[in-house]
Amino acid sequence: MRHLLSRESGEVLAQLAWSRVLVAFDFDGTLAPIVANREMAQMRARTSDLFAKVCSLYPCAVISGRSQPDVSARLGAAPIKYVIGNHGLEPGASLNEFEEEIAHARASLEKTLAGIAGVDLEDKRYSLALHYRRSRNKRLARSAILAAVAALAVRMRVVPGKLIVNVVPERAPNKGDALMELRSAEQADTALYVGDDVTDEDVFELDQPGRLLTVRVGESRSSAAAYFLRDQKEMDRLLAKLIALREERPAT
Repeated sequence: MRHLLSRESGEVLAQLAWSRVLVAFDFDGTLAPIVANREMAQMRARTSDLFAKVCSLYPCAVISGRSQPDVSARLGAAPIKYVIGNHGLEPGASLNEFEEEIAHARASLEKTLAGIAGVDLEDKRYSLALHYRRSRNKRLARSAILAAVAALAVRMRVVPGKLIVNVVPERAPNKGDALMELRSAEQADTALYVGDDVTDEDVFELDQPGRLLTVRVGESRSSAAAYFLRDQKEMDRLLAKLIALREERPAT
C-alpha cells in the first residue's frame, strides 16, 4: 500500500482528477468519524463543506452499509449524484424478496440472541446489522452471532465489520457490484473509491488496472486496497486536493 497524499502519489491523483472519473466513498469511518452511538454519526463541518464542493465538480457516489434514507439524511446539501445503501443492494431489483428474507431472519435472530448481553440488532429493512460493541465478552458475542446466522433457515451472506456482523441476503449485490454498475452508468473511464472497513474489500479486491483506484482509511497489510490514508482526518486533505486538481485541470 502507498500513501495517497505522498509527493510520490501526486501524479496519480492529478491524472485521476483530469479524467472522466466517478468518485465514491463509504460513509462511516470515511466521510464521518466512527462514533460509539451510530445515530450520532456525522461529517465534521469542514468535511461537509469540502464534500459538497467535490460533488459539484465530479460525479460522486456514497456506498454505505446504512440504509439509503439513513445515509442520505447525513450528507447535508451536497449535490451528490448517487446514494447507495445496504452494502450495495439499495436501490435495486428483488428488494421485496430481500425484505421478506430479512424479516424472517430478524425474527429468528431476535429469539436466538435474546440472552446474549450487549448485542444490538439493527434492522435496515433489506439487511441486518448485529452490533456487539457494548458486549463485555466480545469474542463470545461474535461467536454466538455467527452461530445464530449459520443456523438460519434461509442462507445469508455475512459481512464482518468493526464490532459488527452484517447479515445480507445471499443473492444481494455487494459494494463492488454497485460501484461497477455506477461507473458504467456514468460512462466513466475510471473510479476512485475510499473506504475503511471489511465491507469495502469487495471493492478493493476488484482487479481493474487503470480503471479503479482503491484507497483504505488506515494502513492495513491484509487489505487489497492499493493506497491508504493514515486516518479519517486525512479525508479533508484528500477532498481539498481533489478540488484543487479539478479546478486547475488544463483546458481541452
